[in-house]
Amino acid sequence: MKGMVSAPNLPTEVSVYEVAPRDGLQNESAQVATHAKVRLIEALVDAGITRIEVGSFVASKWVPQMADADEVFRMIERRPGVTYSGLCPNARGLHRALEADVDEIAVFVSASETHNQKNVNKTIAETLSVFEAVIGPAVAQGLRVRGYVSTMWGCPYEGDVDPKRGLELARRLLGEGCYQVSLGDTIGVGTPLQTHRILELFLSEVPVEQIALHLHDTRGTALANVLVGLQMGVTTFDSSVAGLGGCPFAPGAAGNLATEDLVYTLQGMGIETGIDLDRLWQAGQVAEAIVGRELPGKVHRAGVRSLAK
Repeated sequence: MKGMVSAPNLPTEVSVYEVAPRDGLQNESAQVATHAKVRLIEALVDAGITRIEVGSFVASKWVPQMADADEVFRMIERRPGVTYSGLCPNARGLHRALEADVDEIAVFVSASETHNQKNVNKTIAETLSVFEAVIGPAVAQGLRVRGYVSTMWGCPYEGDVDPKRGLELARRLLGEGCYQVSLGDTIGVGTPLQTHRILELFLSEVPVEQIALHLHDTRGTALANVLVGLQMGVTTFDSSVAGLGGCPFAPGAAGNLATEDLVYTLQGMGIETGIDLDRLWQAGQVAEAIVGRELPGKVHRAGVRSLAK
């Protein structure tokens, strides 16, 4: 907030990457109407969100909640300065994304072989092979490409995951043209010391601006892990308004880091996000209304307290 000074050794600004319309809604059992998705996206942009994952161009038989991604992109009112992105698993998804006039795409792979098989029905090697027809061609078309490496902190099927496997995947994604890799604590098992060790490994080879954190709050540790990331120079964090969502292919993964909780914490530390917290809270009310159930975000449930001194 204006007039506040951030703590020493912390960034003064952070970029929030909103994933509720994709990562949040894909985990809902009931189908959310297209116009309701558009309403949520526009409420988030009204709050000052400038990076937003609108949907996923995947086969509807695997993720039926994303079947209308093309229509959502056509219906939203594009705002200047906002990046509207879509998840693309393969060349067919890229074709749909280009037809929908996306600003950016994302690709995803897991550091866990079993989770990758459950998630996309392919081995890690097969997934990387498919990306050859996605990342390079997307960059050639003028799109920026973001990569996800999931289950970095642990897998629901394999348990602990060697972070060196994730680093190898990140190297591959960045080498093929991704501008940033988002490291995912897909089931929310990460603790601060573990986060420090993972980032220490990555930062020995990867510039910090090419790393983002995608943290789930399943066990209440997401913000503690955010603080570690901030102290180590990370300035991009993924989050989902009101804590909406999880991963449909990872048991126990419910509980994305709530965007309101992230922004409230950052503002209280004097770190600028460009987001209006009151309007963001209102967007969380929209999210709760369209899914028809109570959402878990702490600030969402408690309300916004003034941070003015």
